[in-house]
Amino acid sequence: MLCIEVPVTAKSMEEWVLPDGVSKHRVAIDRLIQLRIFTETVDRKRETTYTLNPIFQTNLKKLLLYGVVLPREPMPSNVTVRLPSSEDLEAFALEQWECFLLQLINSSQIERPSNISSSMMKIFQRGLLSQRDKEAPRLTESGFQFLLMDTNAQLWYIIREYISNSEERGVDSADLISFLLELSFHVTGEAYNINTLTEVQKNTIKDLADLGLVKLQQGRKDSWFIPTRLATNLSVSLTDSSSRKQGFVVVETNFRLYAYSTSKLHCEILRLFSRVEYQLPNLIVGAITKESLYSAFENGITADQIISFLQQNAHPRVAERVPSVPENVTDQIRLWETDLNRVEMTPAYHYDGFPSRDLFEGASDFARGYNALLWEDPDDSKKMSLVVKAENHVHMREYLSRQRQ
Repeated sequence: MLCIEVPVTAKSMEEWVLPDGVSKHRVAIDRLIQLRIFTETVDRKRETTYTLNPIFQTNLKKLLLYGVVLPREPMPSNVTVRLPSSEDLEAFALEQWECFLLQLINSSQIERPSNISSSMMKIFQRGLLSQRDKEAPRLTESGFQFLLMDTNAQLWYIIREYISNSEERGVDSADLISFLLELSFHVTGEAYNINTLTEVQKNTIKDLADLGLVKLQQGRKDSWFIPTRLATNLSVSLTDSSSRKQGFVVVETNFRLYAYSTSKLHCEILRLFSRVEYQLPNLIVGAITKESLYSAFENGITADQIISFLQQNAHPRVAERVPSVPENVTDQIRLWETDLNRVEMTPAYHYDGFPSRDLFEGASDFARGYNALLWEDPDDSKKMSLVVKAENHVHMREYLSRQRQ
């Protein structure tokens, strides 16, 4: 279809397919439509046609006509020595990513040294952290929700924000996306020469090293970067379960919580919505309480996000159960959230001391006309009062001023 400029009918396309490949052909067509490479059209006669995305078509033609830059080759083993094993590289990536998230959680501690680059901190300040004058930065509602996301989703959030503010750093977003995609297809554990990178790419690699996507090493003459599993996950779908970590949390029907983990990060995340009672070298023991959940709800974390986190990180011993988190616990978490939302807070102004009933009734009617009247008390002639939405206070004040004149 690369050189076909007109729509191709579904019937014509099916003639290209062997009988045993019909089901695979349909799956491929659906995937191409989802990727927006194909555009599907159905005419009045209910005949389906497909057109190749013109931008994709043009760029693919250029690629075939003018060639492509060859993939970056790994450095020979006689130049690079003492490359980390896959286990060491995995441990490094996990440690760096957890340090990154712990920096986010403990951002209110000013004396804590920051190992995050300025470009990464800008991303925090814009999306996950807020800071007032002369105050320590605090997690926003999005920041608390970010901590409960799956690692893949967290990674994509950070990369998306990193790309979106690239122009502020004087970096072409298209070049940055191209380099990140290239990086995602590098071989995990192999060494790649940093000297082959542009200045912008070198700065990007340093930022990615803070996140644990690459490990930097220095030789006698050359320096190189080694992609970790996090870097290769950039080309993995968010719904791909193969890249997910093994769970560690067991929740009991009595609201007790046991997390089999040595990670300080896991302990800090559990503190967001539970009461951690004690921590052993490989076990965190806590409880889900009404008070701990209220604190989480006030920070913008929802009941569904907490339940989803517990389900996604369920220990293998309970992950196969249906449900993996006891129903009485999930139901109670949702009920406590509902209790908190029974009262809705609306900023308002209270008016009283009206000199006459006519002015009071006129003000009530005026506020009712703006759909701003929240409450009125006309029964007591001595204490005529009403409550109006704060957003309509200016109109109300102008009305009362005119009536007094």
